[in-house]
Amino acid sequence: MTTVGLLYPGHSAEDDYPRFEVLLDSDIRLPVVHTDIGEDAHRVDALLNMGSPERLAAGVEELRLAGAESVVWACTSGSFVYGWDGAHEQTRALALAAGLPASSTSFAFAHAVRALGAERVAVAATYPEDVTAHFTAFLKAAGTEVVADRASGIITAAEVGTWGRDEVLELARAGDHPDAEIVLLPDTALHTAAYLPELEETLGKPVLTANQVTVWEGLRLAERRAWAPKLGTLFAKRNQIRI
Repeated sequence: MTTVGLLYPGHSAEDDYPRFEVLLDSDIRLPVVHTDIGEDAHRVDALLNMGSPERLAAGVEELRLAGAESVVWACTSGSFVYGWDGAHEQTRALALAAGLPASSTSFAFAHAVRALGAERVAVAATYPEDVTAHFTAFLKAAGTEVVADRASGIITAAEVGTWGRDEVLELARAGDHPDAEIVLLPDTALHTAAYLPELEETLGKPVLTANQVTVWEGLRLAERRAWAPKLGTLFAKRNQIRI
């Protein structure tokens, strides 16, 4: 059995993770511990507070008791707002607190893009423009070219969590660009586990979503290979874990 521990801010789309367990159809477990988010707002100051070391460290003991072999801060905006260097400091502090390999959804995106051999991406974000710009800057620091970034202006994760299939597909279509090799949907508050094959079929290219890459990153850290085509191109490559 492989257990990937997830620190998830608040309550929005955490039910994606039990669905991933079912779709992986293996002995992989994905326990979720909810962190205190403070204020639910896609605003830089609130996101910096949400991702503070103290808030993340508070949940690691429960994950250790659950047998976690790796820990991922399952939040994109609450990591990339720290910038490339600051996000590294955040994950180093998390690893130290947990005593386990640790990462965040922001780094999961960077690593997954590299694993798929892509250089140019489009970003289809739920966030306001200024927060989306922080994600674009993070990707550029990772060496990825962002050919388009669409901001939807949604302020709260709670609102994003209410979006269903139609809204998710429209977000991806609106954010796509002809020059993009991959489209990124960077919000763990967005339900996407049920729509991954349809997203890729609709756009005709790989799609990376926040909860999807979070699971992949945790497995990568645990050195566990997983093959599950229903979870998109990222999980359809049998050798996808090592990058």
